Amino acid sequence: MSSTKPHLEFVGVDMQAGWTSPGANYPPGFSQKVLASDIDETAKRGSRTRLLKIEPGAYSTAPFVHDHWEEVFLVQGDLVVGNDAQGKGGQSSQAFTYACRPPGVRHGPFSSKSGCLLYEIHYYETSGKPRQGG
Repeated sequence: MSSTKPHLEFVGVDMQAGWTSPGANYPPGFSQKVLASDIDETAKRGSRTRLLKIEPGAYSTAPFVHDHWEEVFLVQGDLVVGNDAQGKGGQSSQAFTYACRPPGVRHGPFSSKSGCLLYEIHYYETSGKPRQGG
């Protein structure tokens, strides 16, 4: 794995092909497209920028918890947070909404009625202080 993210200048992103499973903790209907990454989850350093897509009617059944910061922007569609094990209920949000979560925060489960596209940034602290927005 590279020690730094690549320098990219407005490269085309194929929104139809190249989507992969985000991992074993994600159910069918969730897919990701990693835009840039140097994240090392074992060494707990680096960052990842990705798109996460949830297909219409897809849902997860358990909350997520991770050891890195996560910033999420709902680009398109609807996202429901806190649904039950059958994908029912929860709090619905529409594009354009934003979340910023520190490490260790339980969040989800998630579902989407019409499908959604999320822009996410995951990162580990490097200085011991949270990054400042601008």
